[in-house]
Amino acid sequence: WRRLRSKDMPTNNATEPVDTLKSGSNLEKVLAGGHFAVTGELGPPKHLDTAVIDRKIELLKGVVDAANVTDNQTGIVRLSSIAAGIYMAQHGLEPVIQITCRDRNRLAIQSDLLGAYIHGIRNVLCLSGDHQSFGNHPGAKNVQDIDSMQLIQMIQQMRDKHQFQCGDEIKGGGPKVFIGGAGSPFSEPISFRPLRIAKKMAAGVDFIQTQMIFDMTIFRQFMKKLVDLGVTEKVHILAGVGPLKGSPMARFLNEKIPGIVIPEELLQRMDNAVSGISESDKDARRNAWRAEGQKICVEQIEELREMEGVSGVHIMAIEWEAAIKPIAERAGLLPRPDLSC
Repeated sequence: WRRLRSKDMPTNNATEPVDTLKSGSNLEKVLAGGHFAVTGELGPPKHLDTAVIDRKIELLKGVVDAANVTDNQTGIVRLSSIAAGIYMAQHGLEPVIQITCRDRNRLAIQSDLLGAYIHGIRNVLCLSGDHQSFGNHPGAKNVQDIDSMQLIQMIQQMRDKHQFQCGDEIKGGGPKVFIGGAGSPFSEPISFRPLRIAKKMAAGVDFIQTQMIFDMTIFRQFMKKLVDLGVTEKVHILAGVGPLKGSPMARFLNEKIPGIVIPEELLQRMDNAVSGISESDKDARRNAWRAEGQKICVEQIEELREMEGVSGVHIMAIEWEAAIKPIAERAGLLPRPDLSC
């Protein structure tokens, strides 16, 4: 463990000078300046109509510091995360492109990263990827040439050592990107989760975005362990939150999705939100559920802002991007810092 906390490890100081920034991305500047960061998520369409992306860009622009572009999430074919990210950057919304190990070997990943960089991509999130059996091509081959830990290490080596994974020199220097990873505080075994984040720190990660958090008691224990391990001195932790759309969704997430734990108290709040509303009045029930879901999300963000070691929030409003701005406003997260100069 002394090796993981060595003085030779790269650091992410809260007020890092501009000339020491690793990528110069807006997200990195926000975090380096000690601001409480806000990221969102943009899922590319399953077709070629960019109007879908245009609409989501307008909903997120000025509300988040950067937005994740998912990479064939749930194993379903969608517009390329890199292509969508380039499109977003051209239209004024900073992307965090997701790169999964599921679909590419190390040659393709390094090649894609170089290509993304010359088009202005400065943030990358390294993921294993949802298993293809969940998607619309269950017979597709799962590549997994390297895992997410090795992916982080490979990109860090490209950036800081100007080397490809094989050791060959990248002439003129490697891609200067801000390297992110995922964290799942509630996946079993829970006691191992902080140690896994520490391993990603040792691999060279700069920031972590977590799975959606609903149980604040368990998450406080998770964050305390990260603080005790020294992880938060070097890695920015963005806590994942998301508004619940209804009781059925809440119970499905709690019962069926690994890594998500929703306390009974919150499940009851969602149930009670439609108390007295007839089941036939579907619009009223939907609106009541969504209002309560947003209220819970705001309360969580307010609590997270006071939690030691939390550097920001990652708001995951799945196919409900319109909810992000009102949530950010009510949580006191707007306006976002303007660091364009």
